[in-house]
Amino acid sequence: MGSLLAAVNAILSFITPISDFFWDFPKNFEWYREIPLLGDFSLAIIVLVGSGIYFTLSLGFIQIKYFKKGIKLLIQHKQIQSGISPLTAFFLSSAMRVGPGNIIGVTGAIATGGPGALFWMWISAFFGMATAYTESVLSQLFKEKRGDVYVGGLPFYARQLLGNKAWIGVVLSCIYILYAMFCLPAQGFNVVSSMGAIAEIFIGNSISVQSSFYYIVSTIVIILAAVIAFGGIKRVTKATNAMVPIMAIIYILTVAFLIVTNTHRIPYFFQSVFSGAFTPEAIFGGAFGTALVQGVKRGLMSNEAGQGTITMAAAAADARHPSEQGLIAALGVFLDTHIICTMTGFIVIMGQQWNTPVWQQSGTYPKFLLSIHAMVPGVIDSIVMGLVSLCFCLFAYTTMVGMITFSEIAANRISSSPVFINCIRGTGVFVAAFGIFCNIAGYDLSNLWAFSDLGNIIIVYCNIPLLYIGFCYVRKTTYTYMINENRFCSKEIGIKTSCWNEEHLNT
Repeated sequence: MGSLLAAVNAILSFITPISDFFWDFPKNFEWYREIPLLGDFSLAIIVLVGSGIYFTLSLGFIQIKYFKKGIKLLIQHKQIQSGISPLTAFFLSSAMRVGPGNIIGVTGAIATGGPGALFWMWISAFFGMATAYTESVLSQLFKEKRGDVYVGGLPFYARQLLGNKAWIGVVLSCIYILYAMFCLPAQGFNVVSSMGAIAEIFIGNSISVQSSFYYIVSTIVIILAAVIAFGGIKRVTKATNAMVPIMAIIYILTVAFLIVTNTHRIPYFFQSVFSGAFTPEAIFGGAFGTALVQGVKRGLMSNEAGQGTITMAAAAADARHPSEQGLIAALGVFLDTHIICTMTGFIVIMGQQWNTPVWQQSGTYPKFLLSIHAMVPGVIDSIVMGLVSLCFCLFAYTTMVGMITFSEIAANRISSSPVFINCIRGTGVFVAAFGIFCNIAGYDLSNLWAFSDLGNIIIVYCNIPLLYIGFCYVRKTTYTYMINENRFCSKEIGIKTSCWNEEHLNT
């Protein structure tokens, strides 16, 4: 087993420099790094943020203008004929967005860029809402019906926008599936390790990662994941419908308790965030650029706006109008960054440990725990820690199941054969199990992270150009929504699509 894992790492080790090159380009070159401020940004960040600003201005700040409308769409009851409801699609996309990165990513951003990084996470997410709207409208426009479900997303609108060439959809489907598979091992182990943390809090003793407890829990987690994944999209959405609201409410209430019991630290929070983002010392001392880069990068990687990795959920919804799901997708970015990530930011900054030597020398998740310890009285410390660990567990579990499900949706662009789809499901479960047991056994598969990073940046560079190509349809679709929210036909915007033709008018 050890030799096999060593071989896997050896094969993948060449991926790391390639991934770093694409993420840092053109910061790899000294002449570019010497450009004031601009030299702190990679092309990926410029493209993502710049696109968000462009879509926001072109759509007339739709994330503000229709914010209340999006909330009404979420809470209204809607009878569906096929697919899933818009609210269910929102929970499914949130299952992917609201993951361990909402805790680890925010903590890491503040550790590197200071509290000012949180402000720039808010800014990037605000513009990212327009990007999420754009890609979700395209997902709805070019979705396809398979049986009683809708499938779509990046591989589907890519094919239609680039001359209806089948190979384009197949290539992008494969890229997403590979990306998801290489992210699954870490998500699986996050589930198991957080359950171990909960057990340690309950019994008051540490548990060895190679104990029978971890093997039993891992087996249960894998079995449950398989049962849900092989039940198809309908069963997955039932699970996310239950888990997403629970984990969001528990996390928000837990953080609200910490804030209420530490109200004297609230001024410190806002002073730290805004001074870290704007004071002359931060700007001219170099901290400004670091905070800006970390906030933008971590924010985009958390809410995934512009990456195309959440578009499958938007396509699965049975919406009355394509723009409806775009508005709901924008709210997903708001929930992820402006609410969940901000909650984490409150803990990390209000704990007032972020600039201490002990905090800086700790690992990312231990940093988060140290911040909690600094805010909670000893009597209820274990309760708060248990609730946070439960949320972290649910964050990781929904992300793991979501990646398997989105891989299934993407696979439909290649083939809808039940045998093929079940192979994708089984591969996802196997890869998650492989990662869990390798980590328990103490083997290092860190190169898999580099592979997922490479897949991520490739998807970004594939998706953003497609959004510009299809943006004319998004703009026309948005205009029809402003005129009549309850009626849409693709002929009105100059194209004919599979699910929005004359036979599928919504009246």
